[in-house]
Amino acid sequence: MDALLLSRIQFGFVISFHILFPAFTIGLASWLAFIEWRWLRTRDDLWRDLYFFWLKIFAVSFGMGVVSGIVMSFQFGTNWAVLSERAGNILGPLLSYEVLTAFFLEATFLGVMLFGWRKVSDGLHFFATCMVALGTLISTFWIISANSWMQTPQGYAIDARGWFVPVDWWAIVFNPSFPYRLAHMVLAAFITTCLVIGGTSAWYLRRGVHAAAASRMLRHAVAFAAIAVPLQILAGDLHGLNVGEHQPVKLAAIEAHWHDAAPGAGTPLVLFALPDQQGERNDYELAVPRLGGLILKHEWDGTIQPLAAVPPEERPPVAPVFFAFRVMVGLGVLMLVLALASLWAWRRGTLERSRRLLDFWRWMSPTGFIALLAGWYVVEIGRQPYVVYGLLRTSEAVSPNIAAAAVLSSLLVYALAYAVIFGAGIWYLRKLLLVGPVKQPPKDTRGGGKTPARPLSLPDEPVDLPAGDARGAGEVRR
Repeated sequence: MDALLLSRIQFGFVISFHILFPAFTIGLASWLAFIEWRWLRTRDDLWRDLYFFWLKIFAVSFGMGVVSGIVMSFQFGTNWAVLSERAGNILGPLLSYEVLTAFFLEATFLGVMLFGWRKVSDGLHFFATCMVALGTLISTFWIISANSWMQTPQGYAIDARGWFVPVDWWAIVFNPSFPYRLAHMVLAAFITTCLVIGGTSAWYLRRGVHAAAASRMLRHAVAFAAIAVPLQILAGDLHGLNVGEHQPVKLAAIEAHWHDAAPGAGTPLVLFALPDQQGERNDYELAVPRLGGLILKHEWDGTIQPLAAVPPEERPPVAPVFFAFRVMVGLGVLMLVLALASLWAWRRGTLERSRRLLDFWRWMSPTGFIALLAGWYVVEIGRQPYVVYGLLRTSEAVSPNIAAAAVLSSLLVYALAYAVIFGAGIWYLRKLLLVGPVKQPPKDTRGGGKTPARPLSLPDEPVDLPAGDARGAGEVRR
């Protein structure tokens, strides 16, 4: 447990927390823009009630994402000073662009979005919501660009000091893996939010509360999942081809492919195995002949570079990459099954009445977060032992003379602080979800808009609603 390993654990711990909240708010901001657009078109009060319900959840999640992001950025100076020194001329501007073009945009319009409902016109408030949603997507653009450059670097030169200096900013920003990773990440964020919305709706329907709101949310979640999940599978396939072209060792680790197959035998698809990195083999392997080459190269006799083609010190840890990838893909298959089964039930008119399907949605609601983490572990662990792929090793990027005890103590402090802060935040989100969407007062209430809205406050009503409350809760109880 030296300083290098502890620094990697600390960064992995912090980024694992951080990625969950921005990914959720990326999808949630676009969902809020859609809800407000529907309210403007129809003036249906139910859309307005849904908007304020999800706005509370967005505000809390956004705040936790900002807190975790600030903590993560500190580590570039404390734990990874050499990386900041050698790659700062490229990574620094990219991250600064994210602040200038995205974070300022979000911060400017977030206040209008949260507190300006009675202060500005309907059109201006909708514009603010759209700007916040746009800001989350722009933020994703720059963050993924910076991370993708570390995966597939180009457009740089290395000076006499060993520093990376920019030569072509277009090549840096739009590096070879960037388009595929951006599409994959945005779709992952949208699907994660979709599953939360659908799972929440199914939970309300199973309890027999908020029937009208839950039915509307569930139908939109099903429609979106039916579109986004197949697109994600396509984006993942294209991303895999790109990984095979630019990061062949990572692809070999994903497939635990140690040695070349016999000529003409193609590449098998390993469904399950226990990779033995020391022995360069897979124990208890279950594989389908040739299917790997068909999926990974789109050729019946397709082959990929084996791990044995590079020295052992150039290989990433195979087991975590191998299993994390299969967790992500397995959950993706379940998401596709869920979307197709829901479409079939919708067509038959049993979508809101099928207990098994509603329970399926409930159990699937957190899987977007799990798949998101699994995918990031594949990306980040799979590029080891490099932090800038093929150019700067992780062991060379850590801060010099940093004490392992200092890293361990800060890691423990982070863990304790996160347990308190995010534990409280998640508890509050649970309270908001328990209450659910409630009737909002009309915009022209007495007071003339002098009192701002309280977007983070819980409604003044019991959390545990009776099964047959006044909002038609008993309509779907069977």
